[in-house]
Amino acid sequence: MLSIVSLIFTALDWLVRAYILLIVVYALLSWLPGAYQSKLGQVITRLVEPFLNYFNFASVGPLGFGPVVGIIVLTLVQYGLRALEIMLFRLML
Repeated sequence: MLSIVSLIFTALDWLVRAYILLIVVYALLSWLPGAYQSKLGQVITRLVEPFLNYFNFASVGPLGFGPVVGIIVLTLVQYGLRALEIMLFRLML
């Protein structure tokens, strides 16, 4: 039972890390002209923009800090998942 729980939390951690990487790539695409119009750019935009729309308030003039806030939120989610995993392990032992 412990290995199944560990596998679930490892998969969730991996998914959050992959999504953070997608956000970083999305932010870097803004430096390349026409990158959002490429097939890869369109796929990444469809995956990332719904989440980042929650953080559109984080901007100073033309600079948007939505990706930074999104990464911070996802990092906090990772910490929460790790704490939940530890708590579950303690309950199972």
